Amino acid sequence: MLISLKKFSVFGLFVAILSFLPLMAQAQQQLPLPRMVSLRAEEVNVRTGPGVQYPVKWIFKAKAMPVEIIAEYDTWRKIRDSEGEEGWIHRAMLTGKRALVIIDAETKMMEDPIENSAIVARLAMGIVAEIDECNSSWCHVNTRGYDGWVARTAVWGVYPHEVIQ
Repeated sequence: MLISLKKFSVFGLFVAILSFLPLMAQAQQQLPLPRMVSLRAEEVNVRTGPGVQYPVKWIFKAKAMPVEIIAEYDTWRKIRDSEGEEGWIHRAMLTGKRALVIIDAETKMMEDPIENSAIVARLAMGIVAEIDECNSSWCHVNTRGYDGWVARTAVWGVYPHEVIQ
């Protein structure tokens, strides 16, 4: 009798786990599209399709680079970068940590979120910065040992009306 109870318990546990799998998968798919994320690793392959059987289109060589997820297929995410290029990345290579990239030739990092504030640093195009917060006109960021405010018009990685706190 003990053996059949063990078999029943294992079987019952197995059935319970199977019944929750669709709910877990559905919960993972409920994140909004499109959405901004950033790269988890120093090197990330971008493929022509959603799988390792597809050729590598290019390789990102910048950890924390922001990308926009525009589609999902199983464990693969179709992304768009700041230049509008698109490709597929495995979800393990992405993180929800927010970042932005400077898209203007030279961007002033300000001490306060106002035009006539003291300049903390001058940031070149292509610099990646971690986002602390964003209001309607400015984002507080940190990069390369500096932290301050940059105008939203000079960056990519934040939606136009998105507020980050």
